[in-house]
Amino acid sequence: MLKLGRPGLRLRMTFGVMAFVLSLFAGRLVLLQGVDPDSYAAAAARENTRDFPLHASRGTIEDRSGVQLAVSEDAVAITADPSQTKPVAEQLAAILAPKLTGTTYAKLVAAMTGAGQFAYLAHQVSPQSWTAIQAEIKTRNAGIAEQNKGKAKEQQAPLLAGLYTEDDPIRSHPNGSVAATVVGVVGADGKGLSGLEYGLNDKLSGHDGRAMYEVDTRGNKIPNANHTVEEPKPGVSVQLTLDTDLQFFAEKRIQQAVEQYHATSGTVITMDVKSGEILAMANYPSFDPNGKYKSADLNNPALERTYEPGSVQKVVTMAALADAGLIDLNTKLRVPGSIEVQRRTIKDHWDHGPLNLTIAGVVAKSSNVGTIMAAQQMRIPQFVKYLHDFGFGEPTGLNFPGESNGLMKSGDEWPELTRSNVAFGQGLSVNAVQMTAAVNAVANGGVYVPPKLVRNYIDANGTVVPNQTPAPHRVVSEKAAKEVATMMEAVTAKKGTAPQAAIDGYLVAGKTGTAQQVDPKTGKYGKWATSFAGFAPADNPRFVTYVVLHDPLGARGGGFQGGPVFRDVMSYALQKYVVPPSGAKQPDVPVTW
Repeated sequence: MLKLGRPGLRLRMTFGVMAFVLSLFAGRLVLLQGVDPDSYAAAAARENTRDFPLHASRGTIEDRSGVQLAVSEDAVAITADPSQTKPVAEQLAAILAPKLTGTTYAKLVAAMTGAGQFAYLAHQVSPQSWTAIQAEIKTRNAGIAEQNKGKAKEQQAPLLAGLYTEDDPIRSHPNGSVAATVVGVVGADGKGLSGLEYGLNDKLSGHDGRAMYEVDTRGNKIPNANHTVEEPKPGVSVQLTLDTDLQFFAEKRIQQAVEQYHATSGTVITMDVKSGEILAMANYPSFDPNGKYKSADLNNPALERTYEPGSVQKVVTMAALADAGLIDLNTKLRVPGSIEVQRRTIKDHWDHGPLNLTIAGVVAKSSNVGTIMAAQQMRIPQFVKYLHDFGFGEPTGLNFPGESNGLMKSGDEWPELTRSNVAFGQGLSVNAVQMTAAVNAVANGGVYVPPKLVRNYIDANGTVVPNQTPAPHRVVSEKAAKEVATMMEAVTAKKGTAPQAAIDGYLVAGKTGTAQQVDPKTGKYGKWATSFAGFAPADNPRFVTYVVLHDPLGARGGGFQGGPVFRDVMSYALQKYVVPPSGAKQPDVPVTW
């Protein structure tokens, strides 16, 4: 017989074990009641709550008159709780796959049979599509219920369940392709992908909120149960300076010109002279943001593409020379057919012998040689400073994503050949807005006005906050600007290089441009850009319009290719804004002597 020891010892051991066990319970009770109550409460809550994101409404993008260019429309994201959908994933996928884009039957099954209790199945599903999905599920559920009549509860097939939705607005563009390259697009995740949608995403998107709800075992919200809500903060709306009507007309007109001259692309910009507000920034080709497009379609050539501007640059060169007192309307030059600069021969675009040209004649005939002769009077550092003041090699201030600053040789100790080339528009590159703003400074009496694309920001309460832009600054004197404007008026006269740009009843100042471009494939000059810039009425300028065509085929000329586009777009702007003809006549400015 096995002896366990003395009775007193056994009793003491029994009491000892009991005391140890009781001490464990006591310690655990202290832990639960005093040491970490919040973590256990949170754990319990997590098991019975669901976190629902509350998406902030994205601000609209509208034109200067409130015409909507980009808005958010109701849509939903479809989510699943795999713990509920796993048994019926194949049945649900068969219903969802034909009605959803961007996914497949296999992807849906994988999402609904995965781990965890949450999975996204589709984003930005229209209310119509979700209604159709619900209707089919309801019909399928009714069929299952009918089949299961009379069966034991444990033998019934489960009803289709476990799908949920959350707000997931879809971006819509009521005016289709109008200003698409400026406005840009939003991705499936609700964030801007290009254009102002990308550049102003932080303002437009606002801040999402969240809600925590108690749910039942099937994941459904429990009515009147505890819940917490952090309200979303709506995004700010953006009012642009663009005029939708003028933008639409400019886009159609540049499309016609690109197709007519078999160019690869084209741009038209119209700017208000005094305010710097851009009324039209039209590019072709463009795209429909409501349809299908490629990532390559999403750029904005007006700000992202750079090129050598050609003879439109002579407007800036002449303004600098006039401001420095080196030329005036009485300046006369004997211009040979070519000029040699650092052992390089530079010619005009037409063959000629020595010509007696006034400085207005140099501009009207667009003489490269005459421009170089005039520019050689100015010290190179002084010339470079004028170029910077006119905005070349500098950001425009629009802060547009992907915008290029152009390219200008650094420093101010340029070789003579660089100065000569830049004087007539080769040897530096610009974007179209930079060139427009530079010409605008001449139209504005010598004052450079930073271009403006965003007019106002409007919060959810309707409070309007004007967009602040850098202050204007004087570049050349009013006298110098007026003299150059007079030279430009000769360009649209019958003996100028662009009579096609003239507008009946209005005095028009303009300048043509035809420039060689470097072919990126060869690294050599092999392509061209033709352009025309001008303003009207020339005696009291209201608008500047700039036109550029890239890589036109066949005969090339800024006058006959860009001039008619300028004439039509400028005429539309003058008529829409009821700018009356001044009745001023074309000045009789001699071009020869």
